[in-house]
Amino acid sequence: MIGITKRFPGVVANSDINITVRRGDVHAIVGENGAGKSTLMKILYGMQKPDEGTIKIQDKQMSFSSPADAIAAGIGMVHQHFMLADNLTVLENVILGSEPTRAGRLNFAEARQRINGISKAYGLDVDPDDLVEHLGVGDRQRVEIIKVLYRGASILILDEPTAVLVPQEVDELFNNLRLMREEGQTIIFISHKLDEVLSLADAITVIRRGTTVATVQPGQVSARDLAQLMVGSELPVPELRESTVTDQVELQVQGLTVLSADGRTVIDDVSFAIHRGEIVGIAGVEGNGQAELVEALMGIRPAEAGRIVLAGQDVTALSTRARREAGIAFIPEDRHRQGLLLESPLWENRILGHQTRPPNTVGLFIDRSGARRDTERIVKDYDVRTPSIDVPASALSGGNQQKLIVGREMSDDPSLLVAAHPTRGVDVGAQAAIWDNLRTARAQGLAVLLISADLDELIGMSDRLKVLLRGRLVADADPRTVTPEDLGSAMTGAASEVGP
Repeated sequence: MIGITKRFPGVVANSDINITVRRGDVHAIVGENGAGKSTLMKILYGMQKPDEGTIKIQDKQMSFSSPADAIAAGIGMVHQHFMLADNLTVLENVILGSEPTRAGRLNFAEARQRINGISKAYGLDVDPDDLVEHLGVGDRQRVEIIKVLYRGASILILDEPTAVLVPQEVDELFNNLRLMREEGQTIIFISHKLDEVLSLADAITVIRRGTTVATVQPGQVSARDLAQLMVGSELPVPELRESTVTDQVELQVQGLTVLSADGRTVIDDVSFAIHRGEIVGIAGVEGNGQAELVEALMGIRPAEAGRIVLAGQDVTALSTRARREAGIAFIPEDRHRQGLLLESPLWENRILGHQTRPPNTVGLFIDRSGARRDTERIVKDYDVRTPSIDVPASALSGGNQQKLIVGREMSDDPSLLVAAHPTRGVDVGAQAAIWDNLRTARAQGLAVLLISADLDELIGMSDRLKVLLRGRLVADADPRTVTPEDLGSAMTGAASEVGP
């Protein structure tokens, strides 16, 4: 990619970017959210056209008007936010737009055979007949990878592929990627996890503020060096300082049982408490009940049995709106599906979930001017980088979308924060800012339930840790002594005790 420049109203996303990727390499691209990585990859995948610059594949100049052109040229992309139809099966999603036929009819047998072959070859364990809406985030990602491989891509763009995986799963994925590299496939790997980049990549390109600043070899730099190239500062570390835990219980969960849509028990007799000024972390492999626990706490999914008590008040039967008004804030695991209206302006997104309270309302009516003023405050206080509060949420980078959500949820003085993967897919700068926000709120008495796939984050940011396996709390861990490997073993059922 030579001299790539892309402008949008009020912002230059890419400015004279130059990247050379060798065939059969794993080439990592790192940079802050908003640095221009996603725009650059969308250009390579035919989703955007550059204003200036050229793309060459094997010295042949290419021009892509759509993803179909890129796919025809052997390029596939797995987006950070998945492009799947929830109401279709895995098989139907994989073949969509590339349907195999025999005698004018869809050949599902051939498709199933190919999908099973890809799944087996690369350890991507999914059932072709499962509905996507029933899959967890990790399984959805595997479907996306299979979809790309099904189309015969020789150049794979992977955007944050390890965001939802535990260490053992990351190791397995990386082994698969190395195998693909040995077979001659080229992988462009976007990640914010610099230690993973250093362990996997053959070359690393750093993008800062829309332009390339360096391409380095992993053996020549450290994670600290990369962080300084990306943001001009040292790599942040998730850590709590002095304890702020009080004796006052803010959330009490007693014997909570939750069923899935098809009647299976997905949360089984779970009990725990969170005190004011305390962060309790929940560790678990994706799909072991974390999402259902969050939905039950927020009133999105009904409890089959048990009680949820907030500051002494039984809220088990209350609506989501009533729970929010009682003081529960919520950072959802998927900001696009659950946290934002992507085509609405930032000030309207400020109102979401807070539409019954000032500064968003006056009496029974929405207060636009109040909402706009408070959105400006959030943009300033939480360093949301945007040309205007009138741009749609889709115009922001992932990290800035997340900071907007964090700012919104920290407003209105909540007493409990349910934070599901609060730093998923954000850069080191945004990650450090969100950790600081959580630490500050904790010191002021906020109770936090923290669910994360980042085990270093869980260990560093939690006062207490619990392990969720198949819908049950199976272990407690002391963040001061436990290791990520200990947690990973307990999360997969390989160990019944955690830590020394």
